Amino acid sequence: MKITAASKHCNYSELVCQSHFSFLHGASSPAELVQQAAALGYKALAITDECSLAGVVRAHHQIQEKQLPLKLIIGSMLVLNPQLRLVLLCPDKAAYSELCRIITQARRRVEKGCYQLAEWDIQRIQHCQILWLPSGDQQTDQYWGHWLIQHHAERLWLGASRKLQSQDQFYLPYCQQLAQQLQLPCCAVGEVLMHQASRLPLQHALSAIKAAKAVPDMARQLLSNAEQSLRPIKKLQQLFPAELLDNSQKLASLCHFSLDELSYQYPTELVPAGKTAMQHLRDLVKAGEAQRFPEGVPADIQQTIHKELDLIEQLNYPYYFLTIHDLVVFAQNSRFYTRAVALPRTQSSVIAWQ
Repeated sequence: MKITAASKHCNYSELVCQSHFSFLHGASSPAELVQQAAALGYKALAITDECSLAGVVRAHHQIQEKQLPLKLIIGSMLVLNPQLRLVLLCPDKAAYSELCRIITQARRRVEKGCYQLAEWDIQRIQHCQILWLPSGDQQTDQYWGHWLIQHHAERLWLGASRKLQSQDQFYLPYCQQLAQQLQLPCCAVGEVLMHQASRLPLQHALSAIKAAKAVPDMARQLLSNAEQSLRPIKKLQQLFPAELLDNSQKLASLCHFSLDELSYQYPTELVPAGKTAMQHLRDLVKAGEAQRFPEGVPADIQQTIHKELDLIEQLNYPYYFLTIHDLVVFAQNSRFYTRAVALPRTQSSVIAWQ
């Protein structure tokens, strides 16, 4: 599919999208979703599987491999109860860590394959952007709307969808009125489950499997149409006011976190206060030199030590060597430690064995 000129100039980002990692619910892979979103001219796509981050790595890889002109937003859908559905989006690394913690705690409370959220989980959110999907029940939404504002007024958004179902003509104005009453920014969302409308039969089959029924027995439990697929920009412009489409991009623009920022983090307690990791490593090496070579380090070995330390600093690996040193010291001080294995007196043994 070609990206049209109209698509290029429309500020729309899809912020609610579940892949097939939302088990027996989403009907498309993360790779299919990001590729289709890019082809349609979306500015960004949030992969928001339910209480999971399982799909974001494959989406990230597909965007990089195919060099797609699409921003990936990391997030997850969380359901506290049937009346409260939230999507948490990650603006930065701190928010990503927070979301990982919430998902882990929710999953650990119950058996595998399920999760359980508590109100406390939502109250403690400090970094994630929160996209609230109202239920449509006025009394329920009033209660949860004020509850969310009480705790998260500065990071709360209201998401309005159009699925072209029986009550659809009332739902969008209702969401706009609710957002105005609560003084919340309102943005358009698709609540996407498929990359293309052709996946509707598969989504029906998945829903039937989840309910342990045959497809013909599902009746109104099935999606009535394929509107929860990624839709062309022109169609979205016909369905939503321009302000709601623009607001989707405003929320997307707050989310800068990328999986490229992640790397293994070693324990910081390995380094004494007032020192950097590299300074501490160099000090340990000096102590090792004095013990190994009391009469002075030979010039060729000294040259190699300097070269290797410079390389360790350049690659930012001091914590790795400090961790190995910490393990060796622990073993030596342990009651299970009996004797050190004799090692050759080479530069490779200066750090680890003292």
